[in-house]
Amino acid sequence: MIHIESAKYLDGYCIQLKFNTDEIGIVDLTELINRYPIAQQLKDKALFSQFYLDEWPTLAWPCGFDVSPETLYEMATGKTVSWLKQA
Repeated sequence: MIHIESAKYLDGYCIQLKFNTDEIGIVDLTELINRYPIAQQLKDKALFSQFYLDEWPTLAWPCGFDVSPETLYEMATGKTVSWLKQA
């Protein structure tokens, strides 16, 4: 199972992630922020940078928006999570 071990805000809507696979990658969440109504307030970069790792652990924000660790892994590494291919 994929989970995030650490996350570091970089700039804009970009976050560097370290996964439990020891892989490190950068995600640009601009498209997701623009797509989902719950994330609209995160267009304010000061609010966007206030993410935290929740109990799964994955990225979450106080407004209730979160992104699954598998989605973030695929975005950051370009690799498909094997158990998702079978679903």
